[in-house]
Amino acid sequence: MSEKTQQVTLTSEKNQFDIALEQFDRAADLMELDSNSREILRKPQKVLSVSIPVRMDDGSIQVFDGFRSQHNNARGPYKGGITLNPKKLSNGELERLSRGFFAAISDIVGPEKDIPAPDVYTDPQTMAWFMDEFSKIRRYNAYGVVTGKPLNVGGSLGRGTATARGLVFTVEEAAKILNMDLSKTTAAVQGYGNAGAYTHMLLEDIGVKVVAVSDSQGGAYNAEGLSHSKVSAHKAKTTSVVGAEGAKSVSNEDLLELDVDILVPAALENQLTDKNASRVKAKVIAEAANGPTTPEADDALFRNGSMVIPDILANAGGVSVSYLEWVQNNQGYYWTAEEVDKKLKVIMVDAFKEVHNAAQKYNVNMRQGAYVHAIGKVAEAMKVRGWV
Repeated sequence: MSEKTQQVTLTSEKNQFDIALEQFDRAADLMELDSNSREILRKPQKVLSVSIPVRMDDGSIQVFDGFRSQHNNARGPYKGGITLNPKKLSNGELERLSRGFFAAISDIVGPEKDIPAPDVYTDPQTMAWFMDEFSKIRRYNAYGVVTGKPLNVGGSLGRGTATARGLVFTVEEAAKILNMDLSKTTAAVQGYGNAGAYTHMLLEDIGVKVVAVSDSQGGAYNAEGLSHSKVSAHKAKTTSVVGAEGAKSVSNEDLLELDVDILVPAALENQLTDKNASRVKAKVIAEAANGPTTPEADDALFRNGSMVIPDILANAGGVSVSYLEWVQNNQGYYWTAEEVDKKLKVIMVDAFKEVHNAAQKYNVNMRQGAYVHAIGKVAEAMKVRGWV
């Protein structure tokens, strides 16, 4: 959702939607996708636009725009995130806006047809408001209408670490293919939000030495390694990883070019481009962020022998556990954290192998392998259902 009068400043070199279409076209050409399937998949099946009037704390009414895009449901219900910027809103204003938005889109969402989830600036509390508003409209507790909820209203154990844990599972699989001994490897993590911080912790748990981390204010580097617990404590105290004990300063830009084995972009889009890709030394780039690598950088990294584990695979742990949360809601039975992690590992390892096999088959990078594999599954479902 965005305020009508809000001006959006584009800080990235390329529009993410245009990049997604370019990547789709590359894969479609590669797999010789028929023109009918291509035409259907290039456009969403439905995009709903709504206006939400919200009474602000000062008594005035402010109207916000809300959107829900439903792309393709050939293989099951729609699933995806939502965005809003809460920084200028009080908690009460945010709740009224959230409930108003969900009431406005309630006709097109539901446990069997479209299940939203948290995204930028939304959290378990937002999801609880959504679930409660939808439940009031439908007059029953519809826990399964959203995922990423608090535990006491149908959330799943393991959700908080899921994105990072799923990413680390894919790093382990990449290491097997590249014959890397993870206990002898180093890593750098750009971005220290939920995904970046937990990635640091989980890489440390499997023996990887994390030598650099960063956030929006800058970075910290220590060739001997950075302790997750110490860095996290420092950030909690100072609001940044900059100045962590025993660490030198490093910029977000320079962090990407450090001599490490594993690079985890966990911050913003378009961080690896044609301008810096040739200087990236990491052999494995695991994308925790959405869209951190441009198509031109993908090509350069592939030529240089680096394996990019693309965002739609590497950071799929979050949406995978969202799926597991939805399953638990539907069956009314909840798993332990260990059971959730075990199921997540099966999902991520299988997905990695399928994507790698597709990449090997077509002699392309892992991103194109992921797109070819995913597009093929949806296209086949559309064909079987008689859509094309």
